[in-house]
Amino acid sequence: MSKSSPFLPIYDFSPNVNANYLKQILPLLVRHNIAANPINYAIWYDYVAENNASLNRAVNTLISEQKKFDYETSVELYKTHICNASLESFEQINRQLHKVIEQATSAINDTYNKAEETNDSFQKKSVILENFSASDGLKTVLQEIIQETKSLALTSQAMQTKLTEANREMEQLREELAQVKQIATTDGLTGLLNRRAFDMTLAEIVERSAPETACLSMLDIDHFKRINDTYGHTIGDNVIKYVATLMKKHAEDHHHVARYGGEELAIIMPNTSPDRAIQISENIRSAMEASKLQRKNDNQPLGKITLSIGVARLQQGDDSESFLVRADKALYQAKQSGRNKVVPS
Repeated sequence: MSKSSPFLPIYDFSPNVNANYLKQILPLLVRHNIAANPINYAIWYDYVAENNASLNRAVNTLISEQKKFDYETSVELYKTHICNASLESFEQINRQLHKVIEQATSAINDTYNKAEETNDSFQKKSVILENFSASDGLKTVLQEIIQETKSLALTSQAMQTKLTEANREMEQLREELAQVKQIATTDGLTGLLNRRAFDMTLAEIVERSAPETACLSMLDIDHFKRINDTYGHTIGDNVIKYVATLMKKHAEDHHHVARYGGEELAIIMPNTSPDRAIQISENIRSAMEASKLQRKNDNQPLGKITLSIGVARLQQGDDSESFLVRADKALYQAKQSGRNKVVPS
């Protein structure tokens, strides 16, 4: 992906460049036993182009962990790193639209108030003019003025109606923008922040937080592939949703709970000490270990399902990537050392 646009990737259409990419992509597809379909080709096109850093990190992690590039994995990579609309651009447009709405609403309210005042004034003056005693010539002039005043009053009333309707439409637009933002930042399965929202939130927290005042907890469901293989993807999805519920229950109100990707989830914890972050993570881990999940259709127990969790503290000089890498390493240590534990970085 050589360039970025507000919502869709723009690719290099040079034949020579793409021929070179093709020579690199095909051996990779063969080496990793990946179907040469459009979704997979798009993923590996961006991978060899090396202009999509988050995608390359995700693919390299899958390769290092020797995970299969199956259908679910490919779709997740594609949705998260290629086809998902740019939340940064959406946020910019959203802010601009909100500014326009605020200005328009203010202007509408001012105009409405002035129209209402003018209408009241017209009505009062009309009554005065109608009761005014004068000569026939002057009466004729006054009657014309009265008619013009009444006409202006009707125009003012019509303007008030239109302004009221315009204000209602502005409020509806404001609500629709809020709904669109919610959809753009929310993971459809769990209701947590999605990957793009996670990346943006983490960058903001790192930028505005003083060192050692924020923590990041990365969670992974142990042996999740076994759950999918044994019970099916629907049960696997339900397990992910259950873990998300536990995370929301134990996280604090100012924390940001997200689905990082697949069965991996995260909590961004601003203004939180390491001890508190570890305690929250341990509460989630122990609650999951104690849970007795079963299938709804036949009440068959799913067995003990556990979590591995890595916790990192924000340090001097961290950017969002180094912060995330340290939390991810702690998670890896938790899994390598036996799973079902919380490991601080």
